[in-house]
Amino acid sequence: MTRWRDLATVRLFERRIGTGPETVVLHGGPGAHHDYLLPGFDALAINRTLIYYDQRGGGRSAVPRETPVGWREQVADLEDLRVIWGLERLTLAGYSWGGLLALLYALEHPDKVERLALVSPAPSWRAARVAFEERFAARSRAASIVEARNALQASGLRDTDPERYQQRSFALTVAGYFHDPSLAADLTPFRVTGRTQQEVWTSLGDFDLRPRLAEVTVPGIVLHGEDDPIPIDASRTLADGIGAEFVPIPACGHVPYLEAPQPFFEALHRFLPHG
Repeated sequence: MTRWRDLATVRLFERRIGTGPETVVLHGGPGAHHDYLLPGFDALAINRTLIYYDQRGGGRSAVPRETPVGWREQVADLEDLRVIWGLERLTLAGYSWGGLLALLYALEHPDKVERLALVSPAPSWRAARVAFEERFAARSRAASIVEARNALQASGLRDTDPERYQQRSFALTVAGYFHDPSLAADLTPFRVTGRTQQEVWTSLGDFDLRPRLAEVTVPGIVLHGEDDPIPIDASRTLADGIGAEFVPIPACGHVPYLEAPQPFFEALHRFLPHG
């Protein structure tokens, strides 16, 4: 089921699947949309309801350029949605940037969170994010990816089959996230709204949430691929800081719902509430 939710200053796109206790799924980016989590995350819609929404400034929740889209606005939107949904507390499943958004929400609204499931979460301090950016850039320059990109440019596919060209081009753009780059072709294509991405990170500044992690006292679980370009120690530190279970996933990069669907499902299904 899809619908629109009208907040004070923005209109957000929402999608629900399943029946039972609600889990709110927070997509990555910032500035992306929920579609690229599909169909992988939908496997969790067994005796539970998954609530997705496109965060302000991304996907179908586009906003005018003058509308602020920083992290405080993203947290405020989630709190406004909680009120609209009539939920006393939220169970949050955050992926990548969505994991950091879930953490920020828990710090700002500690009495409104029931459980936290953080999958490949963005680092909780700036220096670790810089390390990720450097590692991802290096992996994207790997010889095999560069060769494949050059071969695609020389193939003439852009003129003969533009749709197929775009699919292959997208896969090569995100290949650095994967332990097995060939799996990038299975990721649902998505676009990131650059202004939203930039404004969120700018609004966070030289952030470091580590001193505040102990303030989060709800049950938590953190999943992280051992070959994720985001340093695994960032998620280990996060899990230790909030007292969460830490689940490292071998032979897996940033996208466990594609690269390791069984461990991903088993860990989250047992942790998230269900009927």
